Amino acid sequence: MAPRAVMVGPPGAGKSTIGRRLAAALGVGIVDTDTELERQEGRPIRAIFAADGEAVFRGIEEDVVRESLQNSDGVVSLGGGAVLSARTRALLRGHTVVFLDISAHEGLLRTGIAGRLRGQPGKDDETRPLLQGDDPAGRYRELIGERRPLYEEVATLVVHTDRRSPGKVVREIAELLESTATDAVGRPGGRHGTHGEQHH
Repeated sequence: MAPRAVMVGPPGAGKSTIGRRLAAALGVGIVDTDTELERQEGRPIRAIFAADGEAVFRGIEEDVVRESLQNSDGVVSLGGGAVLSARTRALLRGHTVVFLDISAHEGLLRTGIAGRLRGQPGKDDETRPLLQGDDPAGRYRELIGERRPLYEEVATLVVHTDRRSPGKVVREIAELLESTATDAVGRPGGRHGTHGEQHH
């Protein structure tokens, strides 16, 4: 058993939203590893970070990712920082991994950080412990810079989501999955591009 697709990308890229819609389009189930981790632990991610630290959280996350990859034949959506673990990156080898790429500017808008800097409440304040602090925008840019090479390392498909509706992104991913499944001459494990514009 193996997932049809594994979604990776930074906060705000749309892993949960796109993952749910893709699963519906494919007629399969979805596992969100952040949600599953909180269910197993019985406490929110921010509480795990606060009480135990990031290293403990990543260890728990590795186990949840392994179980999800083993037990799902649908779509698996990983937390934004899951690729920081070498063990998790190794677990992803051989799977169809979709990197939802996004520019820092777009990510700041989608996570609510841009609004928070203008005095509006950030919509994801409670669920993104690594984006707390005095300079969330700077931290977000650092985070994307640190993680992009890791997302690219594990990705078999790269799809850019800037200024694109979830529906368009889902249709593109479904088409790419179909083409990779039926392309007998395709390069195994090769990375396929995207119809969207690239913003680095």
